[in-house]
Amino acid sequence: MEIGLVGKPNVGKSTFFSAATLVDVQIANYPFTTINANVGVTYAIAEHPCRELGCTPNPRNYEYRDGKALIPIKMIDVAGLVPGAHEGRGLGNKFLDDLRMASALIHVVDATGKTDAEGQPTDHHDPVEDIEFLEREIDYWIYGILRKNWEKFAKRIKLQHLKLAQAIADQLTGIGVTEEDAFEAIHKLGLDNDPTKWSDEDLFAFVRELRKINKPIIIAANKADSAADAQIERLIRKGRSRGYIVIPTSAAAELTLRKAAKAGFIDYVPGSSDFKILKPMSPKQEKALQLIKEKVLDRFGSTGVQEVINRATFELLNLVPVYPVEDEHKLTDGFGNVLPHVHLLPRGSTPRDLAYKVHTDLGKTFLYAVNARTHRRVGDDYELEFNDIIKIVATAR
Repeated sequence: MEIGLVGKPNVGKSTFFSAATLVDVQIANYPFTTINANVGVTYAIAEHPCRELGCTPNPRNYEYRDGKALIPIKMIDVAGLVPGAHEGRGLGNKFLDDLRMASALIHVVDATGKTDAEGQPTDHHDPVEDIEFLEREIDYWIYGILRKNWEKFAKRIKLQHLKLAQAIADQLTGIGVTEEDAFEAIHKLGLDNDPTKWSDEDLFAFVRELRKINKPIIIAANKADSAADAQIERLIRKGRSRGYIVIPTSAAAELTLRKAAKAGFIDYVPGSSDFKILKPMSPKQEKALQLIKEKVLDRFGSTGVQEVINRATFELLNLVPVYPVEDEHKLTDGFGNVLPHVHLLPRGSTPRDLAYKVHTDLGKTFLYAVNARTHRRVGDDYELEFNDIIKIVATAR
């Protein structure tokens, strides 16, 4: 799974990326600091089952800290976006190409309104306009791909009696669109199964709906510590009216805290509302941390960065962490490791889906599963729940 980090230049996007991944990238106060996409690993954080069950895990594909599972997720920080990107303005073509396979997008906006549409400093800019322009650019990008040969494409679907959703998915496979995505968008809008009957307005409406499904967006209202309460409240209200989750965020504060934790000065778990000082530091460093405590953590409850990542993973993408085991009583794999692996699966997934996630052969030979919490046998109709612990039983090959 890949999460794309998007936004216009100079809103703190690269700072957010560094804070989320601790990857050193160029951070500067001018447009197009990011030219080539930065790629790193961030973590979705969830309560670990061992906190409830009183066990000590031996993690292999995730990290464990203070009763929480830190589940790795790929993050890509793409070049800053400016209006007209779909026509090639700025680094538009590169931007759009870099986010092709992203499962979800984190849109970083300047909550203070002090960055204009081109990423230049200004006295006032409405950040709500940034939300609208990102939608527009992605919509026109996808629309341009489909509209280019739409008449011929639509006629071919009709003449060859092709499945409409599958044909569109094949056309858009390069940006990660699935048949299910296309079918859902067609169904929601009630569009005719004969694409030759679609008007340009129908096609664009389809593209808008498809973008919402295939590239869901969460808003990180960055520089929130420098914005007035009224500005934050308005941005949250306007974002919600357009169907978005909006999180007040201070990427700079998160980056400072994570660097201080990495250097051993503080004990800090991303997403926490506080930190603990572990060793002496300079008065300047102490003052900086105290300001973060007062202006960010006490005001918003966290820096917002981890909340954005968590909600993008568990709410926007609706994924659930599931732990496969071989021994449902000891909660171990075949080597005695306690809950060594976790997998993120879409809500509604079944034990067979988990089996395929673990290994293709396990999926092909799946018989049934055992829920390690209840010690009950469950079939392929069971829907996996958050933090389920599952033993897969398969036939021998």
